[in-house]
Amino acid sequence: MDRIARRAEAVDADNVTSIVALAFANDPLWGRAMAVPSGRADHHAEFWRVFVDGALRYPETWITARGEATSIWIPPNGTEMTAEQEERLERLATQHLGDQAGSYLELLARFDANHPRDEPHFYLSLLGTHPDFRGQGVGMRLLAHDLELIDRQRAPAYLESSNPANNHRYARLGFEPIGEFSFPGDGPEVTTMWRSAH
Repeated sequence: MDRIARRAEAVDADNVTSIVALAFANDPLWGRAMAVPSGRADHHAEFWRVFVDGALRYPETWITARGEATSIWIPPNGTEMTAEQEERLERLATQHLGDQAGSYLELLARFDANHPRDEPHFYLSLLGTHPDFRGQGVGMRLLAHDLELIDRQRAPAYLESSNPANNHRYARLGFEPIGEFSFPGDGPEVTTMWRSAH
Protein backbone atom coordinates (compact mmCIF):
# COMPACT_ATOMS: atom_id res chain seq x y z
CA MET A 1 0.00 0.00 0.00
CA ASP A 2 2.77 2.45 0.85
CA ARG A 3 4.07 2.22 -2.74
CA ILE A 4 1.11 4.31 -3.88
CA ALA A 5 2.62 7.39 -2.27
CA ARG A 6 5.46 8.69 -0.18
CA ARG A 7 5.62 11.28 2.54
CA ALA A 8 6.39 14.71 1.14
CA GLU A 9 9.37 16.61 2.48
CA ALA A 10 10.43 20.26 2.37
CA VAL A 11 12.08 19.72 -1.02
CA ASP A 12 8.67 18.73 -2.41
CA ALA A 13 6.98 22.00 -1.42
CA ASP A 14 7.05 23.51 -4.91
CA ASN A 15 5.64 20.37 -6.51
CA VAL A 16 2.92 19.94 -3.87
CA THR A 17 1.96 23.60 -4.22
CA SER A 18 1.77 23.32 -8.00
CA ILE A 19 -0.52 20.29 -7.83
CA VAL A 20 -2.84 22.03 -5.35
CA ALA A 21 -2.93 25.31 -7.29
CA LEU A 22 -3.80 23.54 -10.55
CA ALA A 23 -6.32 21.22 -8.87
CA PHE A 24 -8.25 24.05 -7.22
CA ALA A 25 -7.98 26.71 -9.94
CA ASN A 26 -11.57 26.09 -11.07
CA ASP A 27 -12.97 24.78 -7.80
CA PRO A 28 -16.47 26.21 -7.15
CA LEU A 29 -15.38 27.67 -3.82
CA TRP A 30 -11.69 28.47 -4.10
CA GLY A 31 -11.87 29.65 -7.69
CA ARG A 32 -14.36 32.26 -6.56
CA ALA A 33 -12.64 33.08 -3.26
CA MET A 34 -9.38 33.99 -5.02
CA ALA A 35 -10.90 35.53 -8.15
CA VAL A 36 -9.63 38.87 -9.40
CA PRO A 37 -11.25 41.11 -12.04
CA SER A 38 -8.56 40.33 -14.63
CA GLY A 39 -9.39 36.62 -14.41
CA ARG A 40 -5.74 35.71 -13.86
CA ALA A 41 -4.82 32.89 -11.46
CA ASP A 42 -1.05 33.24 -11.16
CA HIS A 43 -1.40 34.45 -7.56
CA HIS A 44 -3.10 31.23 -6.40
CA ALA A 45 0.15 29.36 -5.85
CA GLU A 46 1.36 32.01 -3.40
CA PHE A 47 -1.74 31.48 -1.27
CA TRP A 48 -1.53 27.68 -1.36
CA ARG A 49 2.18 27.73 -0.56
CA VAL A 50 1.34 29.12 2.88
CA PHE A 51 -0.92 26.11 3.56
CA VAL A 52 1.71 23.72 2.22
CA ASP A 53 4.49 25.21 4.32
CA GLY A 54 2.27 25.03 7.39
CA ALA A 55 1.45 21.38 6.78
CA LEU A 56 5.02 20.33 6.04
CA ARG A 57 5.87 21.00 9.68
CA TYR A 58 4.34 17.54 10.17
CA PRO A 59 5.08 14.25 8.37
CA GLU A 60 1.49 13.92 7.14
CA THR A 61 1.63 15.28 3.60
CA TRP A 62 1.66 12.64 0.87
CA ILE A 63 2.46 12.71 -2.82
CA THR A 64 1.84 9.90 -5.28
CA ALA A 65 4.74 8.09 -6.85
CA ARG A 66 4.54 9.99 -10.15
CA GLY A 67 3.37 13.28 -8.68
CA GLU A 68 -0.20 12.97 -9.93
CA ALA A 69 -1.87 13.87 -6.62
CA THR A 70 -1.18 15.09 -3.13
CA SER A 71 -2.94 14.91 0.23
CA ILE A 72 -2.23 17.37 3.02
CA TRP A 73 -3.13 16.28 6.54
CA ILE A 74 -2.86 18.02 9.88
CA PRO A 75 -2.38 15.49 12.72
CA PRO A 76 -4.45 15.41 15.92
CA ASN A 77 -3.93 18.58 17.97
CA GLY A 78 -1.85 20.14 15.19
CA THR A 79 -2.46 23.55 13.61
CA GLU A 80 -2.84 24.32 9.94
CA MET A 81 -0.25 27.07 10.07
CA THR A 82 1.76 29.22 12.45
CA ALA A 83 0.71 32.70 13.54
CA GLU A 84 3.33 34.13 11.18
CA GLN A 85 1.93 32.12 8.28
CA GLU A 86 -1.59 33.32 9.08
CA GLU A 87 -0.32 36.90 8.94
CA ARG A 88 1.36 36.19 5.60
CA LEU A 89 -1.92 34.86 4.20
CA GLU A 90 -3.71 38.02 5.33
CA ARG A 91 -1.08 40.17 3.62
CA LEU A 92 -1.43 38.16 0.41
CA ALA A 93 -5.21 38.59 0.48
CA THR A 94 -4.88 42.35 0.88
CA GLN A 95 -2.19 42.54 -1.80
CA HIS A 96 -3.91 40.44 -4.46
CA LEU A 97 -7.65 40.39 -3.80
CA GLY A 98 -8.44 44.05 -3.14
CA ASP A 99 -12.12 44.47 -2.22
CA GLN A 100 -12.51 40.68 -2.19
CA ALA A 101 -9.94 40.27 0.61
CA GLY A 102 -12.55 40.66 3.35
CA SER A 103 -14.70 37.86 1.91
CA TYR A 104 -11.67 35.58 1.59
CA LEU A 105 -10.64 36.15 5.20
CA GLU A 106 -14.23 35.71 6.39
CA LEU A 107 -14.33 32.39 4.53
CA LEU A 108 -11.21 31.24 6.39
CA ALA A 109 -12.87 32.28 9.66
CA ARG A 110 -15.92 30.16 8.76
CA PHE A 111 -13.69 27.16 8.11
CA ASP A 112 -12.21 27.63 11.56
CA ALA A 113 -15.56 28.23 13.28
CA ASN A 114 -17.07 25.03 11.82
CA HIS A 115 -14.09 22.81 12.60
CA PRO A 116 -15.00 20.20 15.25
CA ARG A 117 -12.88 20.28 18.39
CA ASP A 118 -14.52 17.71 20.68
CA GLU A 119 -12.26 14.82 19.67
CA PRO A 120 -8.65 14.73 18.40
CA HIS A 121 -8.60 13.77 14.72
CA PHE A 122 -6.66 13.87 11.48
CA TYR A 123 -7.71 16.82 9.35
CA LEU A 124 -7.56 16.59 5.57
CA SER A 125 -6.66 20.17 4.77
CA LEU A 126 -6.28 19.61 1.02
CA LEU A 127 -6.57 16.76 -1.48
CA GLY A 128 -5.67 17.63 -5.05
CA THR A 129 -5.07 15.85 -8.33
CA HIS A 130 -3.14 17.38 -11.20
CA PRO A 131 -5.60 18.15 -14.04
CA ASP A 132 -3.69 15.87 -16.42
CA PHE A 133 -4.70 12.90 -14.23
CA ARG A 134 -8.18 13.94 -13.18
CA GLY A 135 -10.94 11.37 -13.54
CA GLN A 136 -8.64 8.37 -13.14
CA GLY A 137 -9.34 7.76 -9.45
CA VAL A 138 -5.83 8.73 -8.39
CA GLY A 139 -7.00 11.11 -5.66
CA MET A 140 -9.40 8.61 -4.14
CA ARG A 141 -6.76 5.88 -4.16
CA LEU A 142 -4.41 8.24 -2.36
CA LEU A 143 -7.11 9.07 0.17
CA ALA A 144 -7.83 5.36 0.73
CA HIS A 145 -4.09 4.84 1.30
CA ASP A 146 -4.04 7.62 3.87
CA LEU A 147 -7.12 6.35 5.68
CA GLU A 148 -5.64 2.88 5.96
CA LEU A 149 -2.71 4.40 7.84
CA ILE A 150 -5.03 6.49 10.01
CA ASP A 151 -7.10 3.40 10.78
CA ARG A 152 -4.00 1.72 12.16
CA GLN A 153 -3.94 4.51 14.75
CA ARG A 154 -7.65 4.09 15.48
CA ALA A 155 -8.20 7.79 14.85
CA PRO A 156 -11.12 9.69 13.29
CA ALA A 157 -10.73 11.98 10.29
CA TYR A 158 -12.36 15.23 9.18
CA LEU A 159 -12.57 17.18 5.93
CA GLU A 160 -14.45 19.99 4.26
CA SER A 161 -15.75 19.35 0.76
CA SER A 162 -15.66 22.50 -1.36
CA ASN A 163 -17.18 20.76 -4.36
CA PRO A 164 -20.53 18.94 -3.98
CA ALA A 165 -19.56 16.63 -6.86
CA ASN A 166 -17.02 15.00 -4.57
CA ASN A 167 -19.28 14.35 -1.57
CA HIS A 168 -20.35 10.89 -2.73
CA ARG A 169 -16.73 9.92 -3.27
CA TYR A 170 -15.88 10.80 0.30
CA ALA A 171 -19.00 8.99 1.49
CA ARG A 172 -17.79 5.79 -0.20
CA LEU A 173 -14.70 5.95 2.03
CA GLY A 174 -16.72 6.34 5.20
CA PHE A 175 -17.15 10.11 5.60
CA GLU A 176 -20.55 11.38 6.68
CA PRO A 177 -21.87 14.96 6.37
CA ILE A 178 -22.06 16.73 9.72
CA GLY A 179 -22.77 20.31 8.68
CA GLU A 180 -22.34 23.02 6.10
CA PHE A 181 -21.47 26.66 5.68
CA SER A 182 -21.17 28.98 2.71
CA PHE A 183 -18.93 31.53 1.10
CA PRO A 184 -19.92 35.01 2.32
CA GLY A 185 -22.90 36.24 0.36
CA ASP A 186 -24.71 33.74 -1.83
CA GLY A 187 -22.57 30.60 -1.59
CA PRO A 188 -21.12 28.27 -2.74
CA GLU A 189 -21.69 25.72 -0.01
CA VAL A 190 -19.04 23.80 1.90
CA THR A 191 -19.95 20.42 3.42
CA THR A 192 -18.17 19.35 6.59
CA MET A 193 -17.63 15.59 6.81
CA TRP A 194 -16.52 13.25 9.60
CA ARG A 195 -15.21 9.69 9.53
CA SER A 196 -15.27 7.86 12.84
CA ALA A 197 -12.30 5.85 13.99
CA HIS A 198 -12.14 2.36 12.48
